[in-house]
Amino acid sequence: MMTMETARKNYYISGYAALSVFFLVLYYVTNLPIFKQWEHYLALIQKFTLSLSLISAIFLTGRIIERLIDSRTETEGARHNLFRITRLLTIVFVLIVVVSFLFQNLYAVAISFGLISLVLGFALQAPTTSFIAWLFIIFRKPYQVGDRVQIGTLRGDVIEISYLDTILEEVSGTYLGNDRKSGRLIHFPNSLILTSQVVNYSGPFDDFIWNETAVQISFTSDLTFVEYCLKEAADKDFMEQYPGKPMDDLHAAVYFRVNTFAWLEAVVSYPVEPEDTTGRRNRILKYGLASLNAHPDKVGFPEGTKR
Repeated sequence: MMTMETARKNYYISGYAALSVFFLVLYYVTNLPIFKQWEHYLALIQKFTLSLSLISAIFLTGRIIERLIDSRTETEGARHNLFRITRLLTIVFVLIVVVSFLFQNLYAVAISFGLISLVLGFALQAPTTSFIAWLFIIFRKPYQVGDRVQIGTLRGDVIEISYLDTILEEVSGTYLGNDRKSGRLIHFPNSLILTSQVVNYSGPFDDFIWNETAVQISFTSDLTFVEYCLKEAADKDFMEQYPGKPMDDLHAAVYFRVNTFAWLEAVVSYPVEPEDTTGRRNRILKYGLASLNAHPDKVGFPEGTKR
């Protein structure tokens, strides 16, 4: 069944096609003898109708390309970037047609445009730098829409990359001590990435990042048993949450360290999808602590003077 979004896109394509044909027909109709009485205005009318036909054709081409991108691009980030490039090129070609209609001497226009661009470049340095940074984002891809990133002190999921700024859906933040979304949006100029370190938690090479969680135990605990329980909990959760994903090199690992306050910490290190860090930690603790608490003869926890 055709969705409302698809119907809307088809409507735009049909509309631009009809306008392009209409103005092109109008351009040729004005050559008929009946319009000779308007000969003084005929050249202007023909140029105007031809320009409108070209503009409609440019918008039509842009919409068709967007349909192709939408149907043949798999990732959301790549689709968003290609849409932005297509729309930018559409605007550029439309402006060329408009300038060609308004001015006869394109060489003079080019010189004037160069001088104006030079003046605006000095007057609008920040937006210009942000636009250049957008080109850097598009072609170098430090992040895309859908990625979880940290840029300087800002951390969140990328939901929009425009020509001048980027919007993040904040993760963690001032009021949260976990990796949940805070519900706040962060807007920052694209130019920030040219001077800040960009950490991408959703890189293109691996679906997982590595995280770790510590459990405090006493020195008298059976460390082999503790290691077994925590590894089993992490691997069990992996298979339940990510069915079909081969574990291969993604098995959990456990190591031990001495805590500052004189007890041991059993630290389980495990792979996790960037958006699931808090949930996976909670599930591993639920599974692991249930197994550890079920054997008090093998596992002791810090309590009072017992270490």
